Amino acid sequence: MTEGALKPPVLGQEEAFARIRLLRSPNIGPVSYAQLLRRFGSAVAALDGLPDLGKRGGRQYAPAPSARIEAEVNAVRQAGARYLFHDSPEYPALLRELESAPPILTYRGDIALAAKPCVAMVGARNASAAAVKLARDFALALSDAGLVVVSGLARGIDGAAHKGALPITIGVIASGIEIAYPPQHAELQKQIASEGLLIAEQPPGTEPRGSHFPSRNRIIAGLAAGTLVVEAAPKSGSLITARLAGEAGREVMAIPGSPLDSRSQGCNQLIRDGAVLVQSPEDVVELLSGFDGNPRSRFREAQPWTYDPGEDFASEEPADIEQLLTTAPISVDELIRQSGTSTASVQLALLELEIVGRLTRHAAGRVSLVG
Repeated sequence: MTEGALKPPVLGQEEAFARIRLLRSPNIGPVSYAQLLRRFGSAVAALDGLPDLGKRGGRQYAPAPSARIEAEVNAVRQAGARYLFHDSPEYPALLRELESAPPILTYRGDIALAAKPCVAMVGARNASAAAVKLARDFALALSDAGLVVVSGLARGIDGAAHKGALPITIGVIASGIEIAYPPQHAELQKQIASEGLLIAEQPPGTEPRGSHFPSRNRIIAGLAAGTLVVEAAPKSGSLITARLAGEAGREVMAIPGSPLDSRSQGCNQLIRDGAVLVQSPEDVVELLSGFDGNPRSRFREAQPWTYDPGEDFASEEPADIEQLLTTAPISVDELIRQSGTSTASVQLALLELEIVGRLTRHAAGRVSLVG
């Protein structure tokens, strides 16, 4: 195992390696990962317990092969990157608040940037020239005011925001830490990794796929106290980031545009739906200065999540809830109410179904059977 790539602040090498292996195992996501650690007390013990949980869920289960994780750790080291675990003191505090916070990230650059006040800037890939200049100017002014600009390294608004804010910027990518996407931003990505901060959730060697971008967007929104949409069409990925920011209880801001330009319709729609209209960097700074978790925007309030991590998850038996589930998403809170059992018992039953691929988790604490 390669010690230089892991660098866990308090973990032993065996547990750090086991955590990576646990997260890379089939059907393990952020929620099930956290529940497994809570139930078994360590990733080493969780890996030992997974086959039995799978058997109780109705199928055989094998964790990720150790050899594959050895290769991953070596690849992270070769890329000049490091792992960041969810309970590291360097893990970004706002990102940790998300129910779906990534348990493990890889990064290159100055991780201290993630601890500073951040603002996300997103927008259209096929942005207008005026919007690109506006994004670059906003990003420069916001970084000069002490805000770290977070974006996704896409073409258009993302790239302009990074360039304006350098070196006070964080790039979040949908691929492995060593893969540049889009290719025309290879030099920009390299510059962010050396002068700012580059973050990836996917293992090294992972090419970006469509399903990775919403996951990347939740990290962008989760890192920042607020998300600013500069220019966006009505069905763009930027609006997904704005929705995720709203669900997380963060500020959602938008710059208005001409109703005659389809690339402005998304921003205008956000403002109509409760996002804060901003016209200058000073507006953004005023909104985010001393952000206390109570956004002024009324865009999609945060969904409640009632699971109590203090419950004795390890001592519970799974609830009999499968008959309550269908392919239609339902909140875990409603399952708890209808089952009449404890939260921990319901969560354990869901965990057993999830790790054998029979359960899908959705946003806002909802679940469904796999169709």
